[in-house]
Amino acid sequence: MKQQKKLQIGKKGLTPEFIEQVKKFFEKVESVRISILKSACRDKGHAKEIGEGLVDALGKNFTFKLIGYVLVVRKWRKARR
Repeated sequence: MKQQKKLQIGKKGLTPEFIEQVKKFFEKVESVRISILKSACRDKGHAKEIGEGLVDALGKNFTFKLIGYVLVVRKWRKARR
């Protein structure tokens, strides 16, 4: 079974510190689950914007999938875009 880390985004939203924390997790694992709390956003459109912003900050080898208010971010060996 593949290892997966779990994180939460709160009212501060997507901060540079949070992005650095996610980058550190990807040194050891290939996917991260990020729960978006209600204090961070209230609608799915904003949740998708958070996911796109995170993937843009991480780089071309990363993709995300939005399931409800949970982002599943995955790292690939080759660029996906």
